[in-house]
Amino acid sequence: MQEITGYKSIALDIAQRIVSGEFPVNSKISGRSLLASQYHVSPETIRKAIALLKDEHIVLVSQGKEIVILSDQNAYNYITKHNYLKSVYSLKKDLQQLLKMKKDIDQRFETVLSDIIDASDRLQSLKPYQPVEIKVPEHSQVVGKTISDLQFWQHTRATIIALRRGTDVSISPGPHVIIIANDILVVVGDGQVQERTEAFLNDTITNK
Repeated sequence: MQEITGYKSIALDIAQRIVSGEFPVNSKISGRSLLASQYHVSPETIRKAIALLKDEHIVLVSQGKEIVILSDQNAYNYITKHNYLKSVYSLKKDLQQLLKMKKDIDQRFETVLSDIIDASDRLQSLKPYQPVEIKVPEHSQVVGKTISDLQFWQHTRATIIALRRGTDVSISPGPHVIIIANDILVVVGDGQVQERTEAFLNDTITNK
């Protein structure tokens, strides 16, 4: 049989063999030494695996160390519980990885923004002002239009230095970029740039 290591994995495999009917209820299964040879592990590892199954009332271990199958239903419940816990653990690991990726993206984004402001002659006069992130509302008048069509700077006096769309970042988006709902515009300007830009973005289509 395929080699399985780790007493928890072995306990799950034995439980699966019970559910499949290979080890019927009330039957006796091989002693620890024989099981150890089947799974290519030490008798101590088998002992730990059987102890797990005993705690779940799947098997009974007699004084003579005879192993008797008690319940295939408990074996099924054990497998189901393990798979649920495994899925929760996997989701947690995925979330941790996504949060790390987001942190890395945010750090790169801040670095690129700093480099752009430092390197651009056009933005030298704007250095005293921090970049402002503003989200485009779903029903904004700007949705579906290009930056050029909107005459964005003329209406807001804001310079768009970046556009965030999900995890994608577009640096210095050109005039032909089409703005969509929930885009994050990163702008710089004078002290009232955020107020003017938000007012422009919050103007809905129905008001046009």
